[in-house]
Amino acid sequence: MTWHNNFAEQQINKDDPNPWLALYLDNSLPMHTAAKRALLQGQNSWSRRLLLPIIRPLARLMIIVVQLLRMVIPSKWSSSKVLHYTIYWGLKHFVKRDANYLILRHFNIGTELLQFIADNAGVNIESTIPSRPKTLEDLKNDTFLIHDLNVYNFIAELNQKLKETGREFEAPEVINYDAITDDEFDIDPGKQGALNVIDLQTAVEAYTPLYALLLSDHDFWRASNSLQLDETFAIYISKLMHDPLAVTLVSNRHPTVPFSTLQAGFRLMLHGLDAEILHGYLREQKRKAHKAVCL
Repeated sequence: MTWHNNFAEQQINKDDPNPWLALYLDNSLPMHTAAKRALLQGQNSWSRRLLLPIIRPLARLMIIVVQLLRMVIPSKWSSSKVLHYTIYWGLKHFVKRDANYLILRHFNIGTELLQFIADNAGVNIESTIPSRPKTLEDLKNDTFLIHDLNVYNFIAELNQKLKETGREFEAPEVINYDAITDDEFDIDPGKQGALNVIDLQTAVEAYTPLYALLLSDHDFWRASNSLQLDETFAIYISKLMHDPLAVTLVSNRHPTVPFSTLQAGFRLMLHGLDAEILHGYLREQKRKAHKAVCL
C-alpha cells in the first residue's frame, strides 16, 4: 500500500512547533510507523478540529436519550446485522482511508495478542473466534460484536483451565512469538474518495450512539466495559515477559470500577492505541530474540 505522508513534507518550526509532528518524530512508544502516521494525520485533520467538538456532545446526548428509551423498548429490539452494515457503509463512503486502515489493523492485532498469550500460557482456548478482516466488507460479519465477546471468553476460559489443572499463570522457558506478525497485515482499507473526510476519532464518537441503539442495553454495557480490559492483557504479557513495561504502556484501566458509557468513544480510542502499543512492544521483543539467536 502507498500512503501520502504529510509529516514528511513539514519542517520543524521552533517558534511554532506542530504538536502532531513532534509526536510523529517521537519514538518513546513502540508503535508501528505506518499506524502512527495514520493516527496522527487524522488527529491533525480539519474534521477532528471542527467536527469532533460538535459531534462529541451530541453523541453523548444521544446515548442518554437511547438509554432512557431502553427503559420502555423491549430488549429484543436490537440488530447486530443492521449495526454492522451501517458501520461498513459509513466507513466505506465517509471515513478516511487512514482511519479504515487502523480499524482493520485493530482486529488483526487483537487476534494476535490473544493467540500470543494462549501460546505462552500453554492453554488451548476454544471459545474465541479468530478475527482477521482484510477488507471493509468483512466487517459486516459481526466483527465488532465478536471482538468484544472474544476478550471476555478468552479471560474466562484461560483462568478456568489454569484453575482446573492447578497451574499458575507464569512465563515459559522460551517465549513463542509465532503469533506476532512483524510486517504489514494483508488488508485493504479501500479507496480515498472525495467524501472520505471523517477522521477516526470523530467517526468513533458518531458511531457510539448507534451501538447503544442497535445493541441491547446489556450488550452495549458489556462492549463499553470491555475497553478497560487492556490492563488485564498487559498484566498477562508482563508476567510472560518478566517485564513490567507492558503494564505501564496502557492507558485504559481495569473495569472492576467501570467508567460511564458516555465515555465509550474516548475509551475506544485509548483501546486502539493500547492494542497498537502492546503489539508493537511484542514485535520489538521478537526482533531482539531473533537477533540474539542469529548472534
